[in-house]
Amino acid sequence: MAGKWRAGLLLGLALSGAAWAAELRLVTGDDYAPFTGQSLPGGGLLTQVVHAALAERGLSATLAWQPWKRGYLKTLRGDYDATFPYVPGAQRQAEFLYSAPLFVAEQHLFSRAGDAIEVADLSRLAGKRLCYPLGWQPPAPIQALLDQGLLTRHSPLGLNECARLLLLARDDLFIADRRLGESALRATGAPASRFYRSQGVFGNSTLHLIVPRNHPRGAELIAEFDLGLAALQASGAYQRLLEAYLQPPELSPAAP
Repeated sequence: MAGKWRAGLLLGLALSGAAWAAELRLVTGDDYAPFTGQSLPGGGLLTQVVHAALAERGLSATLAWQPWKRGYLKTLRGDYDATFPYVPGAQRQAEFLYSAPLFVAEQHLFSRAGDAIEVADLSRLAGKRLCYPLGWQPPAPIQALLDQGLLTRHSPLGLNECARLLLLARDDLFIADRRLGESALRATGAPASRFYRSQGVFGNSTLHLIVPRNHPRGAELIAEFDLGLAALQASGAYQRLLEAYLQPPELSPAAP
């Protein structure tokens, strides 16, 4: 493994001990609008955030696009230095170091306007069909319903497919961050009035850049990245990136 790292990335220390002598190699996945996507401006909001945070520390990086699972595994075995964006998980945290949060997401329920579902009324989910992309971990209350067989899960590759199936009434709901969900619903081309976003949330989740624990300079890379991200936030540039990226009209909750 150590040999693979040396062959894959020849990094050296500058006199300050903080700079890297080669470009970092990053990988992310597609179709995770507005956060990552090859067709999105700058590769998506968090792609821009990651590059800007690295630039704050004088670091440059190349970016590869891979299917999510492949990129994750190739990062773990040393083909890439870091990948993003990922939420914390027990197995993942055993294998990777996490940066400070790139983004804090709020998980909402999205349903059809004619069958509005609230987080506070999960008993209504019995017998319904949840669309939740492959590899995503549902909130604990939803996982409990799935484990009990009260809710059926359908797992396509991406959230845009969930929005399309919701519109077609083939699935009854999906769960996503407000911005992610609204972006997916806009992609259907249907008016926002056809859908309902819950007013309640399941709680916050955070998205991070992650570096394998077996990376020879993983802790240093995370520390440098976090310094760059903090500088980006302190300067106001982070907030400006968010505002510029998330300006499209938002889906409003239906009237109670």
